[in-house]
Amino acid sequence: MSSLTIASPADFHVHLRQGSLCKLTTPHVKQGGFDLAYVMPNLKPPVTNVEQALAYKAELEAIDSSVEYLMTLYLSPELTPEEIRKAKVAGITGVKSYPRGVTTNSDGGIESYEAYYPVFAAMEEEDMVLNLHGEVPSDADTDTHVLNAEARFLPHLHKLHARFPALRIVLEHATTRAAIDAVRACGPTVAATITAHHLALVVDDWAGQSWNFCKPVAKFPSDRTALREVIREGHPRVFLGSDSAPHPPHSKSVSSPDHGCAAGIYTSPVLLPLVAHLLESFGALDRLEGFVSTFGRRFYKRELSADAAPPSVQLRKVPEGNTIEKEYTSADDSLVPFWAGKQIGWEIVRS
Repeated sequence: MSSLTIASPADFHVHLRQGSLCKLTTPHVKQGGFDLAYVMPNLKPPVTNVEQALAYKAELEAIDSSVEYLMTLYLSPELTPEEIRKAKVAGITGVKSYPRGVTTNSDGGIESYEAYYPVFAAMEEEDMVLNLHGEVPSDADTDTHVLNAEARFLPHLHKLHARFPALRIVLEHATTRAAIDAVRACGPTVAATITAHHLALVVDDWAGQSWNFCKPVAKFPSDRTALREVIREGHPRVFLGSDSAPHPPHSKSVSSPDHGCAAGIYTSPVLLPLVAHLLESFGALDRLEGFVSTFGRRFYKRELSADAAPPSVQLRKVPEGNTIEKEYTSADDSLVPFWAGKQIGWEIVRS
């Protein structure tokens, strides 16, 4: 196969940050081949109300209006059922839950899900999406750490689904076989996203290599196999959420005594060719459109209209290899992408 045409790819988990960095990252959504971005709310301060979300959306649209931005709110004590109903009317799509302290800008994350049951009930009534960062905080007393934090979170997923069976829930950036099995076991209102980098990495790739460090961390080869298998199967409730997370190079390459290196991998500028390259490597290239467009759009009720030809992106095979840029820069910022300088086998056809 030398070329592919993909109908309107959608990234259902992306970090675009704020300020000058936002001006660098936002155009990369389209550059990477995507027409829709599901935008995370963990800014400083986090996006906790409708006015903030709409202001953020306007900022993104002013940078690049060719992309559809779906906005989210940060689950916090300030979020009320009344704000959820207001958000629905305003066109905000979902709410993101971060357990306290597990990842970038999650210091205001939650410690108890039960306290938010009235919010979840309102979300269920309004048909909004709950996005779960599926980890629990590390705890030496219970031997909880980055390698088992996802598995120990899964009982929370099952409990939430049982309590709110009509609430659409997405287990974000699944990394383990246990997570895939948990989503399979739930009903049609529960889905999972998988990142490009978790299809490539295992624990050996980030241990001692800060550029490959993210949260949740990549796990064991058997877990990566499970992620690849569910994509090769074409499971309709598993789709792409890149978790593309930009950090300045100094915060990735240098660890501080208090915080270590920044957790996050940046894939937006090369996302669609990268995903095509990875899926081809494990025999799932024929599942590309479902994984990057159809399945996620269906779950989020953003399906393409049957009455008009949808926008599409054309990919072509590059036998000699397409080299990923080593760095993306602006006057104020620079970012190093995943697999910088490495060759992949696909590229976007530019008009």
